[in-house]
Amino acid sequence: MERILIIEDDELIAELERDYLEANGYETDLAFDGIIGEKKAKTEKYDAILLDVMLPGKTGFDVCRELRKSLRLPIIMVTAKKEDIDKIRGLGLGADDYLVKPFSPTELVARVKSHIYIHNLLSSTEEGEQQETEITYRNLTILPKSRRVYLDKKEVILVNKEFELLLFLAENPNLVFSKDTLFDRVWGMESLGDAATVTVHINRLRDKLGKNESKNQFIETVWGAGYRFRID
Repeated sequence: MERILIIEDDELIAELERDYLEANGYETDLAFDGIIGEKKAKTEKYDAILLDVMLPGKTGFDVCRELRKSLRLPIIMVTAKKEDIDKIRGLGLGADDYLVKPFSPTELVARVKSHIYIHNLLSSTEEGEQQETEITYRNLTILPKSRRVYLDKKEVILVNKEFELLLFLAENPNLVFSKDTLFDRVWGMESLGDAATVTVHINRLRDKLGKNESKNQFIETVWGAGYRFRID
């Protein structure tokens, strides 16, 4: 049975989320502050996390940022303020989705189900499969099928769109793509944002892959034109 961690300080809302998820076949666990929720997420096994923004102890923003250093599972942030949406998109938190209170319990279940399905689909690389073709450039290795990235032989944790953006650029080396083109090719009709999302994800990738000298950047900015993965 798939297990969901609900990190929410409002006990009535947490119990409502729990009841609807359990009615749809999920097992749930509750945490009522950010510190306890973060500890549970790191020490126990879950298939997705519902994470409130405003929490005692540690905010949902900080919890999400910390968990993304080591966890790939879907994180859906829950907020009571529409102004928080831009922060969720723009702070480089790595959240997969968000819900604004009040929300439909049916929508909650649908979002959780969709993100778990996509995550499982992308993670379903069986042991013993034929070795996949690697994309290697200097000290960076990308494994397209198993969706893993290694820098200096150490794994770099990327969320889905970060990986897809890096892979798209690396599979088309030295070609310059505008932000609009990258947004269309990587996000497509799924997106909740706009082309500015590309810049946010490029900055996240540069942080995670190391801010080398300009001539050694994996992803190069071509001013006035866009970005490219440079290999020459």
